[in-house]
Amino acid sequence: MAIQTQYIEYMDDDLMLEGYMAWDDKLTKPKPGVLIGHAWAGRTSFECKKAEELAKLGYVGFAIDLYGKGVKGNNNNENAALMKPLLEDRPLLQRRVMLALKVMKQHSEVDPKKLASIGYCFGGLASLDLVRCGVSINGAVSLHGNLSSPGNTKGNKIAAKVLVLHGWKDPMVPPADVINFAKEMVEMSADWQLHAFGSAMHAFTKAGANDPDNGMLYDEASDYRSWNSMQLFLTEIFS
Repeated sequence: MAIQTQYIEYMDDDLMLEGYMAWDDKLTKPKPGVLIGHAWAGRTSFECKKAEELAKLGYVGFAIDLYGKGVKGNNNNENAALMKPLLEDRPLLQRRVMLALKVMKQHSEVDPKKLASIGYCFGGLASLDLVRCGVSINGAVSLHGNLSSPGNTKGNKIAAKVLVLHGWKDPMVPPADVINFAKEMVEMSADWQLHAFGSAMHAFTKAGANDPDNGMLYDEASDYRSWNSMQLFLTEIFS
């Protein structure tokens, strides 16, 4: 018996999306489900590996797809072009994340009363937007994610607990953005926390990231600490 994996196709109108699910089949009862939002390149082996790592911890990991089956960027310009339409149409982004949540929630391996979302970079923004919409899940995590407000959730209350894991040297999310995010969370009555890693830039969890001129650099210590912080958070929200 071992970690089981499955590709799952689902539709957003006429667009086919494909997620990647992982779970431990030694655990026979339904398990907490955790969405994993991808970075700007699309769903890659990085997010699929995170699903498998979460499965080893006793969860169902579901690496979601926000662009379409097989759609991936190969460089920064392509990645930015893929991400741009969803950044400019946050309701569309929110719809796709909520659709992925629905797919995961309906899977037989998942306990529908124990749900969370995490996300990396662009996926961190998607994770936060899910709970900004007032969706009732247990918790949401952003790892070096964009913190900008979507503009269509003002007046909502956040039901989920929120954890932001942020690189303080991230030029894409300067201190002013962090302060604005904190104000937003207070206005939305969120149970929120933010951990800032002082030496970390953007993409600090992505082994191999080595583009400091554009603010993207792997940081081993921050990667380790953020993963441990997320594990503690998931233990808390699912207890």
